[in-house]
Formats: sequence, structure tokens, C-alpha cells
Amino acid sequence: MAEFGLWDERQAAAAERIAVALAEVELVRVVFCDPHGLARSKTVPAEVFRTVLRNGMDFSAGPFLFDTGHAVAVDFRTDSGVGVDELRGAGDFVLVPDPCTFQVLPGPGPRTAWVLGDEYLRDGSPHPLSTRGVLRRVLAEYARQDLAPVIGLEIEWYLTRLLEGPPGNAGNGFGLQGDAPAVAAMNPGYQFNLDAYYDSVAHVADPLAALLSGLGLPLRTIEHESGPGQLETTFGPMLAQDAADAMLLFRTQVKRFCRSVGHHASFMTLPRLDGADSSGWHLHQSVTSTKTGGNVFPGGAQDTLSPAGVAYVEGLLARGREFCLLSVPTVNGYRRLAPEFTLSPTTADWRFEDRGAMVRVLGGDASTHAENRIGEPCANPYLAIASQLCAGLEGLNAGSPRAGSATGPGYPELPASLREALDAFRASERVTRLLGAPLKTCLTSLKESELARYDAWRAAERPAGGGVTDWEHREYFGAY
Repeated sequence: MAEFGLWDERQAAAAERIAVALAEVELVRVVFCDPHGLARSKTVPAEVFRTVLRNGMDFSAGPFLFDTGHAVAVDFRTDSGVGVDELRGAGDFVLVPDPCTFQVLPGPGPRTAWVLGDEYLRDGSPHPLSTRGVLRRVLAEYARQDLAPVIGLEIEWYLTRLLEGPPGNAGNGFGLQGDAPAVAAMNPGYQFNLDAYYDSVAHVADPLAALLSGLGLPLRTIEHESGPGQLETTFGPMLAQDAADAMLLFRTQVKRFCRSVGHHASFMTLPRLDGADSSGWHLHQSVTSTKTGGNVFPGGAQDTLSPAGVAYVEGLLARGREFCLLSVPTVNGYRRLAPEFTLSPTTADWRFEDRGAMVRVLGGDASTHAENRIGEPCANPYLAIASQLCAGLEGLNAGSPRAGSATGPGYPELPASLREALDAFRASERVTRLLGAPLKTCLTSLKESELARYDAWRAAERPAGGGVTDWEHREYFGAY
């Protein structure tokens, strides 16, 4: 860190505090977010972390090479076209801890801390495949215009009870996923917000709420959704970087805690479970002027948006199709974007207080904001948030001839499948500018591999009907 000057003053001050706090910690889990949105980590003794904190830590490039089923999707033996020389031979990169994310995890056992890191090449330059780096670049664009995005998280997910059974390793391998965890439902479902159904999950959800608050996350609500054991968790407004970090921490710690008490949490959009309803990730967003401290979206009256607010929302819609892959990255996620799920979007549109639109606008006062309802809960938080903020800023900079109107031009239909989304993603020059060519190429290869395995399975198994397939459930239910 000293050699390359990778920390700012705030991070350097946090590092000094950590050096003292390590006396009370036994282990540190050093984490980064892979392209799929999954946390990858190494655990080190606290004394070893003192060196890691100052010098970084070597990590294998494997998480950049494997698709969701751990099939090798990027050829590291030759020039795969990604354009990152250090991928050759699956060479190491350096993970640099961000001291501002360090915290001790609640719970019994050895005192363990968690810290997120940023990926760098060995010469100290930012890694072109870092998804956290993508968000940082977008936020720098906002800062240059004296703006700061504010994000609220609203996540739906499934809580199930683990059953006795094999670990799922039979038939497992590179691109060959074994059986998903065997689970039982928590309740029958389909009594929205029923207090009695919350009682059926409270023995897990209540201590989980205390854990999340103990992690410093601004928890607002936990409630029972429609599906059997389907929960929704919401958080108060955060700055965008903090929100993305919080989303990764939230998903990881929810799964960890539920597993520790004999349950399984999954952020898969539509599991292959009896009576399952689809889960979404609704991203609430507004923009604050750093000069005035005020929200730029309010239009001055109920159900109105300022010209800036309209322009931002129209930016979301204009890029809804080509950026869709970054908010809905799995085969399974597109099952939700279908007419049978009436509160899920199928068209790029916006309306005031309408949960059927892609973008629902709320308020008219200082809390006015847009809720983008397109995302699935397992999306990479850095890419999902960065792409939506990028689209919104593009709209802000383009301006809008309307102020407060929900009637806009005809925007393209949202993709109906991962294949359709990938085609739009691949053809988009704006995606290239957002991600950089190496990350775009890498993601394209990862998704092509995932789709090829899914198509091959369907051709071999010829599943009847149009429901969620066993392939999807094995691919996503456990990992996500």
C-alpha cells in the first residue's frame, strides 16, 4: 500500500485503528466479490493479517475463469481475448484490503473479522476485472458533477429448513453440479404479511435481525412475503458504495447464520420448490447535490418529479435492455420477468406508485426517489448498482423535455431470456464504456459457458413443461 499509494487518508486512518483492534481478534476473513456476485475469501490468523493489511494478499485468478457451475469458461492457457496478460497460466493477483470495511462478525467461536478488498495487478494498477472498481469509476463521475447517489436495498429471499441427506457431491465436478440442498418449506405461504407466518420463521429471522443490526447495517424491516418461507428485508438509505458493500455482506452473513441453525437461505430468483413465488431485488435510488445537500428529484408536489428526476428515470429506461444482464444475470432470473408474475416488469416503463412498472416513483417531497424493480437478488451488487447509476447519470446529462410526466417514448421490451439479454449486452458500445473491454469480454465468456451447459442439458434431458428445471435448481439454489 505504501509502495503504490493505494489508500486515501480515511483508509489510512482506519488501518491504524485496525492494528489496535486486532489484539481482540483471532481470525480475519479477507473477501472480494467475484463477477457472479459471490463472495470469495481466504481466512488468516490475526497476526498474519497485520502483514496482509500493509502488503495485500495474493489470490488465484480462478474466480474470474469459472462460470456459475465452476466450468472453465475463460481459457487461461492462451490469449483468451480478455486482454489481461496476468490471466495467462491463472497467475495470482493482489487483493488490497479496504480498512473502512473491517468489522468483527457476531457469533460464537473464534473471534472472526471480515474485510473487503479491491483487486489489483502486481504492478499496483487496478485490476480490469474488478467489479467494485466499476462502481468506483461511476461514483467518481457523479462526484465530478457535485452529485452523490443514495441507495436503499429491498431484497426478497427464501428461508428453508435443511433436511438430512448427502452433501450433494455425487456427480459433481467442473460444470457438473450435484444435487441441491434437500430442504423443507417453513409454511404453506400465500398469506401476504400474515403475522402467524412470520411466527413460523421468527426463531431464525429475529436473531438474524439482531445480527444484521450488530453488523452496522441500517435494517428497516423483515417481513413475510407471498411464497412459503419467502422473506423480504429492507435497509435504510446509504451512499452507493456502502450499499453495494452492504448487499454482499448481507447475503453472505444471512446464508452463514441460517446454515449455523440448521436452515438454508437462498437468493435464487425462483427455486424449484412447491408453491414458490419469484424473488426480486428492488433498488431504491435518488441523487443528492453535494453543494446544497438536497435531493434533486422532488417536483414540488405529490406525484411529480423535477426535470432532473424525469431525466434520470428516462436514463434507466433507455438502457434497461442493454444493461439488463448486469441486474438479471442468470437463466433462472428471467422466469420472473414474465406476465404470470404481475408485479414484475416486462416493459421499460415508469409510473408513480405502480408496482407493475419497471420503475416505480415514490413521493413528491424530500424523500422522492425511484425504485427500479428489474433486479434479481443474486446479481453482483457492484455491477447492478453501477449500471443503473450510469444509466441514470446519462439521462441527467442528456436532460428531458418533460417535467413530471409518466408518458415517455416507446422504450424497447426487456429481454425475455438470458440469451436475449446477452445478445443486447454484447452489442452495446455503452456497456464497453461502462465496464471496459476486458470485463465485458470476460462476462460474455462466463455467460456463454453457462448458457451452453444449460442448452446441452435441455437437449439431452428434454424436460417436459415450462417450469423451473432441475438444472437451474442445482446450478443456483445452493451457491446463491
